[in-house]
Amino acid sequence: MTTATTTDSQTATTALCAVRPRVPVDRLVTDLVPPRHFANARFATYRANPAHPSQGRALARLTEIAQEIAAPRRGLFARRKPAPAVYLDGGFGVGKTHLLTSLAHAVGEALGPVHGTSSAAYGTFVEYTNLVGALGFLPTVEALAAKKLVCIDEFELDDAGDTTIMSRLMRELADRGVALAATSNTLPDALGEGRFAAQDFQREIKALSDRFETLRVDGEDYRHRDVVTDSEPLTDGDVAAAAARPGATLDGFDDLLAHLATVHPSRYGALLDGVSVVALTGVHAVTAQEVALRLVVLVDRLYDRDVPVLLGGSGDTRGLFTEEMLAGGYRKKYYRALSRLGALAEEGRKLV
Repeated sequence: MTTATTTDSQTATTALCAVRPRVPVDRLVTDLVPPRHFANARFATYRANPAHPSQGRALARLTEIAQEIAAPRRGLFARRKPAPAVYLDGGFGVGKTHLLTSLAHAVGEALGPVHGTSSAAYGTFVEYTNLVGALGFLPTVEALAAKKLVCIDEFELDDAGDTTIMSRLMRELADRGVALAATSNTLPDALGEGRFAAQDFQREIKALSDRFETLRVDGEDYRHRDVVTDSEPLTDGDVAAAAARPGATLDGFDDLLAHLATVHPSRYGALLDGVSVVALTGVHAVTAQEVALRLVVLVDRLYDRDVPVLLGGSGDTRGLFTEEMLAGGYRKKYYRALSRLGALAEEGRKLV
């Protein structure tokens, strides 16, 4: 459940800063499904660009993997065959998440529910690490071992603890015959590069890398970030006026950034329950990396839920992160966020 300033879902929530999301533990498991933005994503709706043949190859291979997971295992040695483990690597905006959610849908629809829930689990990297923190390691293994497929989106290791947790979790699931699939903007043997002392954890990183069949997905950002970020910025007055609608929130940018520091990133999705538009005044460049990374997670959850944004202040998403950030170890996260935020901001402008 989520506590907010209102109880009527048809009434605008005053501000995200007023929301203190409380997520029951059982919801952490039941929420492991493809997000709203990809509810209709299927292999048949993925449009592979013939100019980038790797897209078609990835589509064909994932279709095979879905059939392999869904097919019943027969014979004396069927259990000894390792379950598939696939890793989609490529830039932002090339359709990796579309492919991953299509795989989850295909397996879930082919096998039907298991104990009342989907046979495929789907979540972001931070959601799985938070699940371990909330349930404990062994209960998490037991909960996910009941699935036929576990999908991990945005697989990027930001600290040594996450490296160890995810390496061990995947090993346990793979040993129990659970298929694994992940997306990232970083090749599995380069996870953690530029972010922490990766050389001290090469064994764990190599263990992760060795478990996956890597599928490269090349292409251009289909959200056309260079286009959607060139619009004229909105004034704070425009933003405040446009936020006067049901389901909209209105926050000062600095206030929201401060509030995000008080909410665990795994709860940012719950923070947006019932929200149809997010309006922000006083938007400016973010200079602290820990603040920027929290903002990246919020942008991802906004994108998952197709929530348009209204950006006042500078309103220039291109200058949201510093040049140093865009050249550092988290650069692919930041560029993904800019791509997604630009698309959401363009949707927000249509409301003005």
